[in-house]
Amino acid sequence: MSGAEMGTTETGQPVNRFELLVQSVTDYAIFMLDPAGFVVSWNSGAQRIKGYSADEIIGQHFSAFYTEEDRAAHVPAAVLRTAEVEGRFEAEGWRLRKDGTCFWANVVIDPIRDPAGHLLGFAKVTRDLTERRAAQEELRRSEERFRLLVQSVTDYAIYMIDPVGTITSWNSGAERFKGYSAEEIMGQNFAHFYSEEDRMAGLPSRALDTAQREGRFEAEGWRIRKDGTRFWASVVIDPIRDPAGELLGFAKITRDLTERRQAAQALEQAREAIFQSQKMDAIGKLTGGVAHDFNNLLAVIVGSLDLARQRLAAGADISRYLDNAMTAADRGATLTQRMLAFARKQELKLEQVDCIGLIHGMADLLKTTIGSSVAIETRFPLSLRPAHADPAQLELALINLAVNARDAMPDGGRLLIEGSEITLALGDQPDLAAGSFIRLTVTDEGEGMDEATLARAREPFFTTKGVGKGTGLGLSMIHGFTQQCGGAMTIASQPGKGTSVSIWLPVALTDASNERTAIPCEPDELETEPLVILAVDDDDLVLTNTAGMLETMGHTVFQAGSGREALHMLEQGRIDLVVTDHAMPGMTGAQLADAIEQAYPDLPVLIITGYAELPADASRRLRLDKPFRQAELAMMVHRIRHDSALRRLVPIGTDSHP
Repeated sequence: MSGAEMGTTETGQPVNRFELLVQSVTDYAIFMLDPAGFVVSWNSGAQRIKGYSADEIIGQHFSAFYTEEDRAAHVPAAVLRTAEVEGRFEAEGWRLRKDGTCFWANVVIDPIRDPAGHLLGFAKVTRDLTERRAAQEELRRSEERFRLLVQSVTDYAIYMIDPVGTITSWNSGAERFKGYSAEEIMGQNFAHFYSEEDRMAGLPSRALDTAQREGRFEAEGWRIRKDGTRFWASVVIDPIRDPAGELLGFAKITRDLTERRQAAQALEQAREAIFQSQKMDAIGKLTGGVAHDFNNLLAVIVGSLDLARQRLAAGADISRYLDNAMTAADRGATLTQRMLAFARKQELKLEQVDCIGLIHGMADLLKTTIGSSVAIETRFPLSLRPAHADPAQLELALINLAVNARDAMPDGGRLLIEGSEITLALGDQPDLAAGSFIRLTVTDEGEGMDEATLARAREPFFTTKGVGKGTGLGLSMIHGFTQQCGGAMTIASQPGKGTSVSIWLPVALTDASNERTAIPCEPDELETEPLVILAVDDDDLVLTNTAGMLETMGHTVFQAGSGREALHMLEQGRIDLVVTDHAMPGMTGAQLADAIEQAYPDLPVLIITGYAELPADASRRLRLDKPFRQAELAMMVHRIRHDSALRRLVPIGTDSHP
């Protein structure tokens, strides 16, 4: 031993530094065996791990550390023989402590030889790995439990793919609805499950790229089974990374949603069938109610005109019967307006409305409509700012409410109409924005409505008046009208205590530009300088009436039954004005107006329509709504002649067009 390996104590005694090093190691059992396996040295680590002191174990055979089974199998002797022959022995296994408990040991045995190669013994290093093995065993059991868990899932395909999409694991759920066994699919690319179109579009690679970039990919789509059939799949792909963030692969979970999708489609088809049934039921109710009301009106018109014809032949006065026919026709127009207002396709003429003056002006009409059994009371403040509404539609709404109130009080009662101005904050009324509103309320002392009836009161076609005795459009019309004005309708009712219906209308801005200029309403009051007018309509009866009204005003009228015929007639001579119906086959009135504008840019066109909604390009043109009277037609002709704000106006008598 060299001097570097030796030292001295404070007393001068020599000491082996290597021995001090070995003795200071406590995490490893480091000791020496003689060639026969007897312990000849013992360090503190061996004492700590195995439990023996040096005095107890030196001179004992190292087989004492082996289990009874290992000793019976001559494992200790085999271990020494391996170390001697092969120059090293290393293994892990169970060893015994002094107290008889077992620990899991990592054992390394190296032979010790002298310079001549003679075997002097063995160096044995043992480490206690019990805790590490327990942790590894727990990890193994956890992995096994997880593997069993994944394998037992049959409703989901759960498998792993590597960073390029190669399948590295496969569970029974994947096998069940994709059709591939683990042996068949492992090592294949997951793009195998996509259709040819999806593969050509690069969908598989985009899915992996999205999962890697965004941390998740989720989608639904068609996938392909082993037998070539398709199934609707919900797919989730998550990236798997190591603690350093390196991408290891992807976890892919797929669920077969084919049955659920089919069920959803079947449900949607059932809903569509129910909707169609409800629609047909609604159409049936509308048909019954409208047919009842129109048959009554037509009975008056037909009967009055028949009587008028008979009395005319006898030279008697027929004005009463003509008045009856006109009144019935006006009521028919009102009924049509109700339906258009319900559909929110009635064109409103919004302006400033003096509600107090409007209701006072309706007093006689209301009394006549609801009869003498109902007393009408009004409550209004001394002044009320104007509302922003269509006065004609507001009158119609109030008449509807008055009629409903009368029907709710068959034995008579009191009808209260009151008005007030209310300022609302946001959220005060669910259907209204913040601002100032005029509230008109009609209250009766009638039967009232229960909760079920009140909940359905706004529904279209819903009526409590019996089959065929009403359209059920009254409250629906008012609801649509108020919303078009920017307001709302509210209802409060209790059985036996009457009903209150409130119409909320926004306060009108006091702007002089909103005031409508008064136009003379009688044709005799208008200038009657004759014009050459082309009337166009595909309905011969309507065309004859329109032409007759214009001729009565003193104008010269030519008639055309279609847009094409009208364009041909325009080539024949000078025309001052074209009056055309809109809804015509082949070429609509708006299309005819466009063609006229191209060929005769200074020729004015008046479009007549029975439907409120026109194409956007036709909305800038003059229009007259059906049904109309001669006075209304005369006013439109007068406007075309004299309204200088109309760019299309042409001086009568010029030759600016053929």
